[in-house]
Amino acid sequence: MKKGKRIRRLPFGAGLAVMILLLGAVVLGAACVGSADLRITDALRLLAAKLPGIGRAVDVSGIDRVYETILYRVRLPRILLSGLAGMGLSLTGAAFQGLFRNPLADPHILGVSSGAALGATLAMLFGGSSWLAGLSAVGLAAFAGGMAAVLAVYRIAGTGTGMRTMHLLLTGTAVNSLLSAVISLLMTRNREQLDRIYLWTLGSFNAASWAKVRFLMFFVPVFGALLFAAARELNLLAAGEDTAQTLGVSMKTTRRVIIASGTVLAAACVSVSGIIGFVGLIVPHCMRLMFGPDHRKLMPCSMLAGAAFLIFCDTLARTMAAPTDIPVGVVTSVFGAPYFIYLLYREKRAQR
Repeated sequence: MKKGKRIRRLPFGAGLAVMILLLGAVVLGAACVGSADLRITDALRLLAAKLPGIGRAVDVSGIDRVYETILYRVRLPRILLSGLAGMGLSLTGAAFQGLFRNPLADPHILGVSSGAALGATLAMLFGGSSWLAGLSAVGLAAFAGGMAAVLAVYRIAGTGTGMRTMHLLLTGTAVNSLLSAVISLLMTRNREQLDRIYLWTLGSFNAASWAKVRFLMFFVPVFGALLFAAARELNLLAAGEDTAQTLGVSMKTTRRVIIASGTVLAAACVSVSGIIGFVGLIVPHCMRLMFGPDHRKLMPCSMLAGAAFLIFCDTLARTMAAPTDIPVGVVTSVFGAPYFIYLLYREKRAQR
């Protein structure tokens, strides 16, 4: 029998520093690239001018006002929104992979994406254009639909300590299929809205705004902190639910906290961007290979890497076919689908 190759892990401190530098480089690159290219030095000065404490000391008088407008009103909200969404999706993916002990789990596994898509579809067909907390009727309906779908999955799968994670996964798969079928039926009966619904399901940040950024700036820190607080329990769950319970983990409470926090976080991200696949799947898995399975290290690295990855993908989405925006979900799928196939192949070889 062949011995598996030992993978060298990166030291956490050095890896975290690399992730921070990578995120900073991606943000700077995204700020410079577009229909009107910005010099790196000008972008640095404009970004530094908005930092508290040092902003007043930065001189931006020599930079054309047009570039200030482009950066502050167009690119920066989009960069921050995609970064926050990447953080939320990657953190949720890391938590769900730990809870279900499955490296192929992602934030949408319990039906949040199909529920959000159904809510958005209904809003497009029958809703208005009201706004609340930075979200349109479509965004609000998507948020509510994602929450309702996961609540339905949780209730159908059963409650209490007797419920197993496998029940949740199977129920989530069934609800996903049912809601997707309902969406397809609605699209078939309302062909005039078909393109709009289809494009929403592919995900995009082309409607980014500061109001949406503020919306995610509430959800990502608050519910991200709840997931961080469950890192110890997630580490113990790696040995199995029964073993974790003997070590003092309350499965009922832990499952509720992780699923509720992850669902709210994923629903908030989907509501501002549409459905973006693979971010919560491949980023945590890559970070696990690099830094190991300890969720106290895995989660912060996944957040930083997820932000950098989604900002990078969104930058490609808005520049590859300019002035047309490619849906960012298409770009993430180009990277994510081959890696997903690789994971399946790797799992198959490991079972031989």
